[in-house]
Amino acid sequence: MAISLDKESQILRYHFVEKWKVGTIATQLGVHHSVVDRVLSQAGRPKVERSIRPSMIDPYLPFILKTLEQYPKLTAARLFEMVKVRGYSGGPSLFRQRISELRPRKQPEAFLRLKTLPGEEAQVDWGHFGHVMIGKAKRPLMAFVMVLSWSRKIFLQFYFNQQMESFLRGHVAAFTAWQGVPKILLYDNLKSAVLERQGEVIRFHPMLIQLSAHYRFEAHPVAVARGNEKGRVERAIRYIRDNFFAARQWKDIDDLNAQANDWCQGVSGDRICPGSPSMTVKQAYQQEQTCLLNLPGDHFQTHELVRVTARKTPYVRFDLNDYSIPHTHVQKVLTVSANLTCVRILDGQDTLAEHPRSFDKGQQVEQQTHIDALWQSKVEAKRTRGHNRLSHASPLLDDLLNQSVERGHVLKTTIKLLIELLDRYGQREFQIAIEEAIKALSPYPEGVRQILERRCDEQNKPPPIAVSVPEKAKHYSVKPAQLSDYDKLSNQGENHDNEQ
Repeated sequence: MAISLDKESQILRYHFVEKWKVGTIATQLGVHHSVVDRVLSQAGRPKVERSIRPSMIDPYLPFILKTLEQYPKLTAARLFEMVKVRGYSGGPSLFRQRISELRPRKQPEAFLRLKTLPGEEAQVDWGHFGHVMIGKAKRPLMAFVMVLSWSRKIFLQFYFNQQMESFLRGHVAAFTAWQGVPKILLYDNLKSAVLERQGEVIRFHPMLIQLSAHYRFEAHPVAVARGNEKGRVERAIRYIRDNFFAARQWKDIDDLNAQANDWCQGVSGDRICPGSPSMTVKQAYQQEQTCLLNLPGDHFQTHELVRVTARKTPYVRFDLNDYSIPHTHVQKVLTVSANLTCVRILDGQDTLAEHPRSFDKGQQVEQQTHIDALWQSKVEAKRTRGHNRLSHASPLLDDLLNQSVERGHVLKTTIKLLIELLDRYGQREFQIAIEEAIKALSPYPEGVRQILERRCDEQNKPPPIAVSVPEKAKHYSVKPAQLSDYDKLSNQGENHDNEQ
């Protein structure tokens, strides 16, 4: 317990001048007697050894000490139950306090201050900065942080996930911003870097190996439970959280990243370099930048490549949203190639569609040409079915349609009206009317309708009643049966009865 200088002087005066005892001083000043002992011992007075009063726990101390030596992490609650069975009648509160004094303490470990050469090392890690809502989607806001170990130069970029592609994009963006590559990159044992570890045997993520081969750096994970080995990036994340992100206002992730870049170049770069107090981080970075490895001639590809299946509808699902494709490619396995702004859908090497990327949820991102083409194919299919029905009803239909089109009639409307007449008057009357319309040079639906109505009046038949036919059944054509065949069957049955 720390006390003020004024209270220390009071303790010394009460003891040496007023001759007060330690307990009296502690009671009057409202401090613990150990504080009074400490002040007096610092002033040269030997510490008073107080007699230890006997305690109910004393008979059980040998058992407790032996048990703690064998099981140093055993809880006080479990020890209390063990000594209670052996006859201890005291309460748990005093027992826990005594165990905390008896429990063997781990010797504190001292750490050396790690030093690196300029351009030698950078440290990499993710920082989680809560979640953001984009439409209906709740996305994690992750900060990719890379710190140059010598100059403490910080690179900061925010993403909506910490997937491997975002991890790679952060590296490429950092190297591009610094116009160079550190010789060693230090990682925690995160899955984007280390897939498996057995002692000193490490299996790196294959994409990280490809990245390190492209930029010629060495990937090096820290030892397990040795966070001090990458303390620079961990302190940088705390610094970002307190100095940059706290109370920060931003419109979208592009605006946030723009502000992060300005902060890295300004406020963060103007602070004193911890390793060289005579320089700022910006000045130290100018020296370190010349020691970085040169960039290769081309960028590392960081596109997301995902195999997707187009179902019955002309869409593919990618990252919680649906993207349209040409209707001719449904029921196929395709590939999505995506970056942070664009989604491309591929069939092999051919690009079928290209859309702006959405980080919302449940959206249909469409190209109007895809929808129009599907609609047109449905119209064409429907018109073809109607034409086939009419062709089955009358072999002279094509002649009538050709003459109708030559006279300026719309083919789609002509077919629609002729189908209505076929449904109302039947195939036999329709076929006769088509023949008469061609002979009378009246090759259009109105002429066919007049012929049908005239024949209906001549035969003294009532006007036909329109019957609703399901759309799926309209394109089927049923050949009328010959009634004479049924008469033959009837005559055969009568002859058979007479023979009996």
